Amino acid sequence: MAVYSMTGYATLTSGPAPADAPPAPTLGLEIRSVNSRFLDLTFKLSDELRGAEPGLRELLGAELRRGKVEVRAWLEGRQEGGIKAPTTADLQKMVSIQDGVRAWLPTAAPFSVAEVLSLTNRQTVSTVGLPDDLLKLAKAGVEALKAARAREGKRLAHMLSDHVGQLAALAAQAKPMVPQLVEQQRQRFLDRWQEALGSTTPVDSEAARDRALSEATAFAIRIDVAEELTRLASHLEEIARLLKAGGELGKRLDFLIQELHREANTLGSKSSSLELTRISVDMKVLIEQMREQVQNIE
Repeated sequence: MAVYSMTGYATLTSGPAPADAPPAPTLGLEIRSVNSRFLDLTFKLSDELRGAEPGLRELLGAELRRGKVEVRAWLEGRQEGGIKAPTTADLQKMVSIQDGVRAWLPTAAPFSVAEVLSLTNRQTVSTVGLPDDLLKLAKAGVEALKAARAREGKRLAHMLSDHVGQLAALAAQAKPMVPQLVEQQRQRFLDRWQEALGSTTPVDSEAARDRALSEATAFAIRIDVAEELTRLASHLEEIARLLKAGGELGKRLDFLIQELHREANTLGSKSSSLELTRISVDMKVLIEQMREQVQNIE
């Protein structure tokens, strides 16, 4: 299955009616979506298309799972052949109406040429069946939106997979550092033990050796990040598996990103070297970049 982003855009029009068909309005549709925790639908429809809202809501609810989705639809009447001159009958009718109005409202302004042309060129079109036509158009619009979201999702999945690889490489760098640090610290404790034995001040050799070994053990426990690296590797494997499987994975990815951040923080808090600290910081930068992109995945 594909990985879908919650960001997408689609716009369609119904196209012109056949030449031998009666004048028909042109339907316009625009669907845009951005990220949201849940499916949030907003409709901006012209008055003639209000009846299609329940059907649009049902259609979008069946096809989309998350995202803030705005649907805008409008109606444009067709005008053939440019401006037409008003007929004599039209002008006589308008004069009669104007005289009747001015009989009651003597101060009313007479029709201007622009108003006459506007009124006589206005085309009356039937709105019967428009909600059904809009639903048909919306089905194609939703498919176009899903295609746009799939393209964006593919890009996000590629970026996340690349970051998973970088995090795995950083974890591989950190893994051999801990035994080296433990060995270095153990040697320092042994050197201190030897210095204590050679001191002019009487020192209990057995007590000094036990103290050195105890400190070395405590240090090893304190800086041991094997468990954190194991969990981090497990989370990375799960993210890679989810990206390969596709589908609705945004919330699960969000949870795994939180867990990755927790392990990277612990790795930094246990760090006893500048190199391990650098690795922890690099991990957190990558994880934060992943968090921002995961917010857009459905």
